[in-house]
Amino acid sequence: MVLGTTSGAGKSWLATALCRYYARIGLKVVPFKAQNMSNNARVVPGAGGEMGEIGSAQYLQALAARASPEVRMNPVLLKPERDTASQVVVLGRVRPDLAAIPWRERSAKLWPLARDALRALMAEADLVVIEGAGSPAEINLREADYVNMRTAREAGAACLLVTDIDRGGAFAHLWGTHQLLPPEERALIRGFVLNRFRGDAALLPPGPEELLRLTGVPTMAVLPLWLGHGLPEEDGVFEADSGSDLLGLRVAVVAYPRISNLDELQPLRQCPGVRVRWARSASEIDGADWVILPGSKHTSGDRDWLRRRGLDDAIARHARAGKPILGICGGMQLLGERLVDPYGVDGDEVGLGLLPLATRFERDKLLRRTQIHLEGTAGAFSPVAGLRFDGYEIRHGRTELTAPDEEVVAVARNDEGEPIGWQRGNVLGLSAHGLFESPGPMRALFGHVPSPLDEVFDGLADFVGRHFAPGALLSLTRATIDA
Repeated sequence: MVLGTTSGAGKSWLATALCRYYARIGLKVVPFKAQNMSNNARVVPGAGGEMGEIGSAQYLQALAARASPEVRMNPVLLKPERDTASQVVVLGRVRPDLAAIPWRERSAKLWPLARDALRALMAEADLVVIEGAGSPAEINLREADYVNMRTAREAGAACLLVTDIDRGGAFAHLWGTHQLLPPEERALIRGFVLNRFRGDAALLPPGPEELLRLTGVPTMAVLPLWLGHGLPEEDGVFEADSGSDLLGLRVAVVAYPRISNLDELQPLRQCPGVRVRWARSASEIDGADWVILPGSKHTSGDRDWLRRRGLDDAIARHARAGKPILGICGGMQLLGERLVDPYGVDGDEVGLGLLPLATRFERDKLLRRTQIHLEGTAGAFSPVAGLRFDGYEIRHGRTELTAPDEEVVAVARNDEGEPIGWQRGNVLGLSAHGLFESPGPMRALFGHVPSPLDEVFDGLADFVGRHFAPGALLSLTRATIDA
């Protein structure tokens, strides 16, 4: 199990690397995270033949483990809609009844479901690589926290505790986290990991030695800072802008508060000659060559945010200048004329009016993997005309044209022939995700093909293999802990 001293310490990245490392030595590996809080999600097989959704991190970990992603790998997914409210997804399906229960009481109901999923995976696999959440030492939340040490105890997991040394305070974070755990849980911590180290390694001693003396836990790895590893970060929107070529293509991604499925933009962020900027103000849109409106978990709330920040006017200026605008899923809904919410799912709003579309939010969420066929795209998007790519739909909103418009063309259809994308001028809206993860469209639009995921996973496995102490990773698989 990979635990962290804080959110963003590197748990997801390290768990993914370990999934591929252990799979390459011949073990049947599966990932697990009891509860994830993220608006980055993927569509996977669920119970009874239906499709469900899990956090993108566990989806990628499953691929790294050479396993088929499925809902038990992330049995509980919380998708924040406001600061104090989240959509609750259990075993891939939305559970409004559980969302209405206070948080501490809800955890008591969710843990048995997560525990049963963990037990089933443990019975089927040689090794389960488990990811924790936040910190295991949040003592104010301890009674309701089933994602960290309760899961560790249930699994009898050999635990690594990872910290981000680039932030400073790493030794205090490790020691303090260790000391706040009760003795029986401290015994589960088998190794410390210093992540994102840069500088002179000669300055580390006697830190690791002192930690060993104080806790009895060895520092198993010092992982150098590696910004180009190829995986999206869970909190990637808070990273610095990507690309340094000031003469390259400037892409502004509108970073509204409830942005979702941000991970699909990772290939674009690594594209040579493309500079990606997270736009939270009008000035960050002005001067951009492209504007992308990504997915949104609370479309009406994010529409209001655009208005309050003056971003709607900046987007309209960009459109009047004839520059490309791409809206994906919730971003496409924002480009339309209106959002209609008869069931209280998201909220009524007036859209940006750049496409003659209306979105109606339905009670049931649509979850579907599909192949998207692009046809009749023009202008800035003409290079992708005729291409197909694999994608997925994950939304409550159903979008249609408000009225016939000779300037508007349905340019994308799913594998059932339904229109799921429209273009007017250089404004294009797609209700499906996956465009930037597909070699064909990336080559056509930007002259670059993203690295295959298998290469990314192998690179991660090679990296941890080089930097963990000799024999440390194999020793974790042989650890037997009395839980």
